[in-house]
Amino acid sequence: MGSPARPDLRAGATIRAMTPATPAPQRASLQRLFITGLLTLLPLWLTWVVVKFVFVLLSGISSPWVGPLSRRIAASFPAYLGWFQALWVQNTIAMLATLLVILGVGVLARRVVGQRLLRWFEALIARVPLANVIYTSSRKLLDILQTKPGSTQRVVLIDFPHRDMKSIGLVTRVLREEGTGRELAAVYVPTTPNPTSGYLEVVPVELLTPTDWTVDQAMSFIISGGAVAPETMPFTRAMDR
Repeated sequence: MGSPARPDLRAGATIRAMTPATPAPQRASLQRLFITGLLTLLPLWLTWVVVKFVFVLLSGISSPWVGPLSRRIAASFPAYLGWFQALWVQNTIAMLATLLVILGVGVLARRVVGQRLLRWFEALIARVPLANVIYTSSRKLLDILQTKPGSTQRVVLIDFPHRDMKSIGLVTRVLREEGTGRELAAVYVPTTPNPTSGYLEVVPVELLTPTDWTVDQAMSFIISGGAVAPETMPFTRAMDR
């Protein structure tokens, strides 16, 4: 005959049986809910960060004269326009004023008078040692991206960082190798999710993988981390098939 079970052991087994354990499926469900909520809020947070940055940037351009003007208006009519002194009101007015200035410059740039003023401004900038390099380089880059490419496609794929991997690149111009005359492409490779930073690669034209993407499609692909893209894309060059 076996020895009878001890009462304390029977009581411990009963307590463990009565204690509800958190099932594994429930923990997995909580993890999925947390990840779903995080992925839902992350794009909203990134949108807010970008909009806030643009809002502060645009309002900061006109704030030096909007602030004193709004305070003077509020002091002249304290009973009716005292709310002009609120910071959010001044920032909103400054942002709207900056947007109006940008639209005004766009309208003026399409007129003969505006084009003359722009040429005068460019001539003035050309006399400033450092500003002329920055302005001329950025102006040429924007003009290139707005025009259709010549002998090569504007949006291409390059073997970067090695042959079995591709990176989206923008061809800015085509050069020729000294001595051989081989065509070389200057390719700007933007980074994700900030396309304003990136790499400049000099790639032989025959090693480029051309695409039929527009610059807008390429930028959407880069900023979204590949989430926004056409259904198909080239990957293998014709010479490698």
